[in-house]
Amino acid sequence: MTYVESRKNLTGSALGIAGLGLTFVGVAGPYWPVVVVGLYGAGALLAPPERPPLPDFPDPSAQLDELRTDFGTLREYLAGIELPPAASGRLTELTELLTALLDPGWVAEILARDPEGVHALSRAVRQDVPEAVDTFVRTRWWTRLTPGTDPPERHLERQLDLLQQELGRLAVALRDAEARRQESHTRYLEDRSG
Repeated sequence: MTYVESRKNLTGSALGIAGLGLTFVGVAGPYWPVVVVGLYGAGALLAPPERPPLPDFPDPSAQLDELRTDFGTLREYLAGIELPPAASGRLTELTELLTALLDPGWVAEILARDPEGVHALSRAVRQDVPEAVDTFVRTRWWTRLTPGTDPPERHLERQLDLLQQELGRLAVALRDAEARRQESHTRYLEDRSG
């Protein structure tokens, strides 16, 4: 059935029908079956190939829904980890920013239009924050065995600061995009009113 609806069959059939028309006009003569079959074959060969369907990737809003679920899992993991007060405070600030960015509503609608932003959030939730906390927990254990080394708290605090800065830039970029949208709407209304 797919061949019947294919471009090759439709183009070949159209040229075959044109060959029948030539036969009724008297141009094809006694060789009309060869003309009809030849035109059908030529049409089937000249037709563009079938285009494979595009892959069906989830839209960014569906990705954000999955990311919210993963963020809930991350929060449960973080609740069971004991961190030093400074790192705990930074992690709280970071999770509050992530919560605000992932909160369903108009912010998520804006974020869904920014695939790079969705990727940055995904990377932070699924990779960067768990890796930073996990390596801290592992390194802290080894540091107890080898005192005098660089404290892992310092690295964790620096990692959380860097993540906070990166996600802060994302929030600023989203805010700036909405500000530009508002400004362009103002210009449109001004231009329209003369």
